[in-house]
Amino acid sequence: MLIRSLTLATLLAVAGPLFAADGDSPLDMDKGRARPLIVIAPSTVDPTWISLKKSLDEPANRKGFTDRNMVLYTVLNLMGQREGKDLGPQDTAALIRSLKLGAGAKTKVILVGKDGEKKFEQADTVKLEEIFAAVDQLPAAEKETPAPTVATPAAEPEPAAKGAKNTKSSKPAKPTKPPEMPDD
Repeated sequence: MLIRSLTLATLLAVAGPLFAADGDSPLDMDKGRARPLIVIAPSTVDPTWISLKKSLDEPANRKGFTDRNMVLYTVLNLMGQREGKDLGPQDTAALIRSLKLGAGAKTKVILVGKDGEKKFEQADTVKLEEIFAAVDQLPAAEKETPAPTVATPAAEPEPAAKGAKNTKSSKPAKPTKPPEMPDD
């Protein structure tokens, strides 16, 4: 019994991170709903980040940002945020991993489409107007991508009317006892 437990624990320890790496990015929750704009900068006083932040603070630009159904992700000093709310270190690492970026200390601005693919990527200086132009040039099919629907469980059939003939009341089945493991 002890050997089986150790073997199972070892397999889970090795395979766990492999399964977790498949779909743990915060970008997955925006797929089909919004266009994430990701700014990765080495510091909070990065000139590219400051100029984009000032542009986004203007009411006209903010309205254009929301009209284009965009969401802002920032990774500054390896601290991630989504729309100003902190992401945990694991979510931040998953975000960076999902973008498949190479090593580099330069500031990167990335626009991801509703389909989850990169639509715009630029290092260093970038203007908000360039990002808006990239969104406006997307094909119509990407602009109208519907949000993925969550599968709903099938509706249960309605119980038969009282007094109907040939109907049985169903009782829930008793759970079966799991098989006992032999001792080693």
